[in-house]
This record gives sequence, structure tokens and C-alpha cells, in this order.
Amino acid sequence: MDIYRKSRAWAPQGFFECEGRGLQWLGKAQAVGGPRVVEVEGWGDDHLDIERVKPSYPTAKAAHDFGAALARMHDAGADYFGSAPEGYDGTCYFGPLQDPVPMDTGTWANAADYFAQGRLLPMVELGIRRGELTQGDLDTTRRIIDALPTLLGRAGDDKPARVHGDLWSGNVMWTADRGHCEAVLIDPAAHGGHREEDLAMLHLFGMSYLTEIMDGYMSVHPLKAGWQERMTLWQLYPIAGHCVFFGGGYVSEFRSMCRSLLSTL
Repeated sequence: MDIYRKSRAWAPQGFFECEGRGLQWLGKAQAVGGPRVVEVEGWGDDHLDIERVKPSYPTAKAAHDFGAALARMHDAGADYFGSAPEGYDGTCYFGPLQDPVPMDTGTWANAADYFAQGRLLPMVELGIRRGELTQGDLDTTRRIIDALPTLLGRAGDDKPARVHGDLWSGNVMWTADRGHCEAVLIDPAAHGGHREEDLAMLHLFGMSYLTEIMDGYMSVHPLKAGWQERMTLWQLYPIAGHCVFFGGGYVSEFRSMCRSLLSTL
């Protein structure tokens, strides 16, 4: 196997092990039709060794196949909302290599408590500590949390899914190195979460053949009614994260999203 080394000096403790075990955990779903996940060779305190994948261009068929495979990976499930990758008991992380932040793990029994306590509140509070968000943003976030049973609807009853956790377009590689075009997942923040988290991330920053991906997904696991309207809800966490990492226009975007959600109540 041709190896690619991802490295960073003085990486947070467990950062590369968490990513490596996350890739392995997601990769186990290939046994039930999940998507290809980059293979892991090993890791150390300051690096992760993975297979080198030759990039290519996506096709409509490969995108449809990826959507179906993603649904099967989600269906492989997790023990709880907030579960860490199998075999890992340290700190999990979310964000760019140069500035990852801790991502809470836990044993939440339902999507609303998990999303409120494990995702939204910690990230907004971190944004306040970094001077990017304000107490007013936290107050608004708490109003959204109070409304989660309504905003989630029937999707609030979903079981924990095995999610990638950072599934924007840059973390879906396309390759034809096995003779046919296919997607390969890289750089996860893998955990037990809600399936719509990954789908919302795919919608956030632009994704090739998104319609075909969604068609493939729905052919395996139809989503609960209202999923399109819930995309903004699930996007709050990554956008709050971008407020923490980058500030600037992401702060106004986060506030606009919050106002949009509250206006539907």
C-alpha cells in the first residue's frame, strides 16, 4: 500500500489515534455495503499513516452509489448519541488540523439532548470564550434548544447513526484507482450521531452531484418528512464551529440561521 502521512507537531493528545480509529470504525460498515473509507496503516502522537488515493472526477452513477452506501454506513449504527469510535476512550476532536477543538462524547439517549448538550452549547460557549460570539448568541441558542422537540419533529425519534461527523465536500474524495469511479471518505470526526448531520454538511459548502447522492440515499433509507427544513438546524453546529475557528462573516451567518429557525415556530 502506498502511504500518505498526515502530520502535525504538538498535536493534541489522542488526535491522530481518534481519527485513525474513526476511519477504521466507519470502514467496518463496508461489510454491509458502506462506502469505501481510506485504509489506515498506523498512527503516532504526531502523525497518521493512511493509504494514498489517486484523485479523479465524480460521475452521476458514482454519486448515486455513494449516497446508497452512506445510508448503509449510517444504518450500521452506534451504541449511543455521542459515542466515540470503537476502541477509543480519549478526547474526540472537530475542526481543522491546525486548530481542532474537543468534541464532547457521551451516552445520550435521544437526539435532542445530544445535540443541545454535546454539540450546540459547548461550541457556542467556546465561541464566547474566544470573543467571537456573545451572551446574546447563547441566549438565542437556548431558545432553539427549547424548541428542539418541534424543530426535530419525527426525526427526534431516530436511533443513533454511525456518522462521519465532518462530511463536507472536501472530505469526500473521488477516485478510479480500482477501475471504476467511487467515493472515498477521509478526515472524519466520527461518532454516534444523527444521520441528518452528515447530509446537512454535504449541503453546506457545495457538493458535486448532490441530487444523485440524495436519490441514492433515499433509495436505501428514506428520511423523515421535513428533512429539507431541518438542514439549517443541523448546520448550526459546523457554522458555530466556523465562528470559533475563523470568526468574520460566519458570525452573521450563524445569527441569520438562528433567526430563520426561530421564525418557523
